[in-house]
Amino acid sequence: MEASAGLVAGSHNRNELVVIRREPGGGGPGAAARLAAEAPCQICGDDVGVGFDGEPFVACNECAFPVCRACYEYERREGSQACPQCRTRYRRLKGCPRVAGDEDEDGVDDLEGEFGLRHGGEEGGDGGGDPRDIAASMLRAHMSYGRGDAHHPAAGFGAAPGVPLLTNGQMVDDIPPEQHALVPSYMGGGGGGGKRIHPLPFADPSLPVQPRSMDPSKDLAAYGYGSVAWSDRMERWKKNQESLQHARSDGGGDWDGDDADLPLMDEARQPLSRKVPIPSSRINPYRMIIVIRLVVLGFFFHYRVMHPVNDAFALWLISVICEIWFAMSWILDQFPKWLPIERETYLDRLSLRFDKEGRPSQLAPVDFFVSTVDPSKEPPLVTANTVLSILAVDYPVEKVSCYVSDDGAAMLTFEALSETSEFAKKWVPFCKKFNIEPRAPEWYFQQKIDYLKDKVAASFVRDRRAMKREYEEFKVRINALVAKAQKVPEEGWTMQDGSPWPGNNVRDHPGMIQVFLGQSGGHDVEGNELPRLVYVSREKRPGYNHHKKAGAMNALVRVSAVLSNAPYLLNLDCDHYINNSKAIKEAMCFMMDPLVGKKVCYVQFPQRFDGIDRHDRYANRNVVFFDINMKGLDGIQGPIYVGTGCVFRRQALYGYDAPKTKKPPSRTCNCWPKWCLSCFCCRNKSKKKTTKPKTEKKKRLFFKKAENPSPAYALGEIEEGVPGADVEKAGIVNHQKLEKKFGQSSVFVASTLLENGGTLKDASPASLLKEAIHVISCGYEDKTDWGKEIGWIYGSITEDILTGFKMHCHGWRSIYCIPKRPAFKGSAPLNLSDRLHQVLRWALGSVEIFFSKHCPLWYGYGGGLKFLERFSYINSIVYPWTSIPLLAYCTLPAICLLTGKFITPELTNAASIWFMALFICIFITGILEMRWSGVAIDDWWRNEQFWVIGGVSSHLFAVFQGLLKVLAGIDTSFTVTSKGGDDEEFSELYTFKWTTLLIPPTTLLLLNFIGVVAGISNAINNGYESWGPLFGKLFFAFWVIVHLYPFLKGLVGRQNRTPTIVIVWSILLASIFSLLWVRIDPFLAKSDGPLLEECGLDCN
Repeated sequence: MEASAGLVAGSHNRNELVVIRREPGGGGPGAAARLAAEAPCQICGDDVGVGFDGEPFVACNECAFPVCRACYEYERREGSQACPQCRTRYRRLKGCPRVAGDEDEDGVDDLEGEFGLRHGGEEGGDGGGDPRDIAASMLRAHMSYGRGDAHHPAAGFGAAPGVPLLTNGQMVDDIPPEQHALVPSYMGGGGGGGKRIHPLPFADPSLPVQPRSMDPSKDLAAYGYGSVAWSDRMERWKKNQESLQHARSDGGGDWDGDDADLPLMDEARQPLSRKVPIPSSRINPYRMIIVIRLVVLGFFFHYRVMHPVNDAFALWLISVICEIWFAMSWILDQFPKWLPIERETYLDRLSLRFDKEGRPSQLAPVDFFVSTVDPSKEPPLVTANTVLSILAVDYPVEKVSCYVSDDGAAMLTFEALSETSEFAKKWVPFCKKFNIEPRAPEWYFQQKIDYLKDKVAASFVRDRRAMKREYEEFKVRINALVAKAQKVPEEGWTMQDGSPWPGNNVRDHPGMIQVFLGQSGGHDVEGNELPRLVYVSREKRPGYNHHKKAGAMNALVRVSAVLSNAPYLLNLDCDHYINNSKAIKEAMCFMMDPLVGKKVCYVQFPQRFDGIDRHDRYANRNVVFFDINMKGLDGIQGPIYVGTGCVFRRQALYGYDAPKTKKPPSRTCNCWPKWCLSCFCCRNKSKKKTTKPKTEKKKRLFFKKAENPSPAYALGEIEEGVPGADVEKAGIVNHQKLEKKFGQSSVFVASTLLENGGTLKDASPASLLKEAIHVISCGYEDKTDWGKEIGWIYGSITEDILTGFKMHCHGWRSIYCIPKRPAFKGSAPLNLSDRLHQVLRWALGSVEIFFSKHCPLWYGYGGGLKFLERFSYINSIVYPWTSIPLLAYCTLPAICLLTGKFITPELTNAASIWFMALFICIFITGILEMRWSGVAIDDWWRNEQFWVIGGVSSHLFAVFQGLLKVLAGIDTSFTVTSKGGDDEEFSELYTFKWTTLLIPPTTLLLLNFIGVVAGISNAINNGYESWGPLFGKLFFAFWVIVHLYPFLKGLVGRQNRTPTIVIVWSILLASIFSLLWVRIDPFLAKSDGPLLEECGLDCN
């Protein structure tokens, strides 16, 4: 699909497909011609690649046996230095290091045009093992059953390229060719397919055999059999290994071995990442204090339960219930932090293995998702900066595709993205030329640092000034679009060619797709290719549930699978730009690691924010969660998904189970008696007999709910499950099950079979365009597993928790990556009202999950979810309910001060010890937690304060709204958090907008202030003895006031912006409650009247 194709709108259900606008011209230089696909390396299975001259790499001139450059260099350095096919000694190629024996060669081989393999490969087709050919063939042969499309004749997976043999018919050692043995030569691209570990290909009887004459000097003595050369090579290899080991033990000093390239190859074979455990001197005391705190809690609750307060029994009972709930909540939060770890990545090793200079990059493609809804709440300039940072990322441009989801179908977003694509042609080459960070222009030009640091190019200052001017002009154009969009015309918006904008009706419009950059239309001002940029707005019709953000993300998953189908996805909110251009490579160090990558479903990065005041009054940074809790989860099964800044494995989103680790074979012990062994064997045989039908049944049921096999084994299981059946029937059955799971799109279903990504080779742009419109239609997900087992999971407005939870239940693990330079940065709510609404939305989502079938309390047992990981998910959906005991506990100090009662009896010396021990344990736990995590005390304390502020406001309202939704069916809509503020720094920090969320904390503050005044007045009136019991009550009240202090400071902040209605309501409620309590006072003993005694005096 070309970038110049214009906006394409359509509806699959209505059979409409219209090109709204086609821009003339289109252009840019033509794309470079792609190399013909070569057969995979017959040693390691990777692609053969190309040489320094851009031609397909050919290791052997005699037979052209396909071997990649890495295996060729390794064979010359460590092995026999001979071709595995024809036994001819490998000659040194251009750019390769010399080895022993190269001195006898004359110069360097010139392979250009010798065999014509490149043209032959194009004519003959690709290797048979290419999974794209398999999926395309399956799509042609099986998935067109019952459809009206044109039938394509079934073809093989590839044809064998003709490889000329130079030794055929030639005299060797004066022996006639008819007396030679005939040795079959390699037939590339034959029916074998796939990766093989054997150096020699298997024979395929369906292919013709081209004989060649056997040379005894090559075939019999190539590996040194019967000669002294074998022992010499072994000695050299041992010497190199000893030298390498010696260099390692010396701490990486200069290595003086015979082969200078050996340490480089060894470095490329090293792991791409490693775990960094927390030092035992920091983590062990932390674990010890947790255990001690548990013991102290046990004695504390024993005392509290066994010593009730008779004259204030209700206060005592409420306080004990609240304290027990707090203890359980602490356990759920604390134990997932038992095994914290950190991680390191090695980008240099990733480059050595997958991204060497002068060779085509082997890094995996990545699709970027950016979601936006309302341009009035999410300014187009913010979205534009996010898109620009993606297009300028430090990653091969041909492997980057950016998809922007406009769920509001706003023409403002569309026009702003068009302007962004034009500005990107100037911005991207500037970023890559001078290697600047960050690559979002708004934040780059706002940096208050020395921008000349480490810059040596003479033209940098001039180019920077010119680029800043270009960006300011770009901002003016965006601001003009925003100003124009303030007033909507009566007839609706029209496009440049006069046609009406398809999204004029936000709730009833067709699906829209526009490719702004990519392929023929994506080149910058210097002629270099740019990443693909695609605008997507899914179809919306009345009567359909579109599932908000989760539905938009699933639509992007399907569109990207049809157009680019990268094996990895990265989703970002529109206000989260890429702050570290190497962040994607950081994630690939985990995803592409051969040791741990196969079981990783996603790599989560921490959220970092710009534009927050220095004191972080409202705990916007969430440092405790991202730097303590998430590190703890990374040591168990991985962090939870937080909604943005996450790199996914596409196959994990499709609902497949994680690959299972093969168990080592069991060993037998000879010391057991024979009769024990015989009994054990008989028992095993009977077990196998009973379980055999079940395993066969599992093999026959493809894509069963309890077992989701990976696509690599899907076709094999179908063929095994239908023995002797026709291949076409098996494909039809498979296709029907896949359509029931993934939907009625044959192109998309075929793309799900490509585990390593890639699009179908024989699909035309027109067919891809039609399927892309199809998969974003509003009825596509009906009667499928989308939102239930596949993609982002529906059922909550916090779809991120559910999505990560389902993946962990399938046995996947996630990774937490914290680069030295923050990977992504976003904007946080500036004022308290927006912050409380954001927390309200998160808490409401947790309450919805609590009442759903996916609740971690009862869902997912028997799967792959670990015990401590379940603790974390339970805590993430239970925490809003803590607001009820928290509100009651914060009210108790005022009641105690007004009534003169307290929640504990008079303490004895033993009881005082347990109280003091508990406070000391809480204090030490916090200190040790900050010590091993590196969190500052200010951030830790702000988190504690906002836990109380959010608990008595947003969390409380979330509980009641969740109950209304479940019991009464009353749905509450949430508002999108504002992503931008005024130009003045922190101008909206003290702004309060009217919201009922402000009433409960304000009422609590007034109650406790009134209680403090009443308690001190009572102590003054009653004398010295009243001050002792008063101190405990005052400490209790000041604990509440100090935690609500940020709220109080904002409430009486500058310019007196506090809404009058909030103060009036709070004073009214506090006064009514106080007067009512003084009038009723249920904790005073009831009596009929005053006690009168005779004084002995005669009053008469």
